[in-house]
Amino acid sequence: MDFIIFLFTLLKVLLSTSVVGDPACRKTCGSLLVKYPFGTGCGCGSPRFYPYVTCNSDQLLLTTHTGSYPITSISYATSTVTITPPYMSTCNSMQQSPNLGLDWASPFQLGPSIIILLSCTPPTSSLIVKGSPVCDPSSSNLCASIYTCPSVVSLDLPLFPPTNSCCVYSPANFNAQGELDLRQLKCAGYTSIASLQDYPTDPSKWQYGVALKYTNGAFDDYYINNKCNTCEASGGVCGYAPRGNSFICACNGGFNSTTDCYNNQNQIIQDEDEYPGVIWSSTSLPTLKIVEFGSCYCIDSTIPFTVSRVVARRTRGGISNV
Repeated sequence: MDFIIFLFTLLKVLLSTSVVGDPACRKTCGSLLVKYPFGTGCGCGSPRFYPYVTCNSDQLLLTTHTGSYPITSISYATSTVTITPPYMSTCNSMQQSPNLGLDWASPFQLGPSIIILLSCTPPTSSLIVKGSPVCDPSSSNLCASIYTCPSVVSLDLPLFPPTNSCCVYSPANFNAQGELDLRQLKCAGYTSIASLQDYPTDPSKWQYGVALKYTNGAFDDYYINNKCNTCEASGGVCGYAPRGNSFICACNGGFNSTTDCYNNQNQIIQDEDEYPGVIWSSTSLPTLKIVEFGSCYCIDSTIPFTVSRVVARRTRGGISNV
């Protein structure tokens, strides 16, 4: 009896930590529909995309070694996401920018954006990277357009400055560290255009953002074609169990399935009154302990015992089967 009391005391402590505070897998984050391979946290979506993509306060974020960037749109048809770096310039607001970077190990790479370098050391016609000029002279009209924005003065430029300090970086590329290195390029800032919106000469109507392509890989293609489509069609959210990254389908009503939400044989009951967001199981389980998978924490076990209700396994941002 003392042992059982100790376990539930330990459980109370664990549940009072931030491990429990994160929501389970969700179908949306803010206004964005979140589908596989993306997820809202650990245990959700594909393990290849966590911890790069997470949902924080209803904002889907892409996190890299250079910062966290809001994701403003996702095209599942073209495997493209658009991010809006907070220090990227637009027509309404220009500012000096830190480097923008992607992790080489992540499933993301630069997409079809138009990146314009701003307030560079003139003339940009002499801007060379690895022996080759990087500025596209055929797109100099975009420099002329962006330099009509009054906010250029925030970059220590005069109104309507000469365009020889502007560069349409084409083809845009990152350096060996996976970064757009503005200091190396001798530029103060940058802007990125996801779409000209049929207004090539009106920068106030351009759609600003950095388009990124993502790759699913054989792991994700297998689960999309064989399991995830069925899971999502049944109302579930595709996820994984962190220890072995095995597929799970997180379903409404607080249970997971290894197939879809039509199959609830491995149901995990949720007790919302006592512990909101915590998943309960009525089966016999081993002793509880915290196991860390990177920044993903689970409640795991080692020694069998039987109680009427104990926590099965709870991840940060998701749930998984035992």
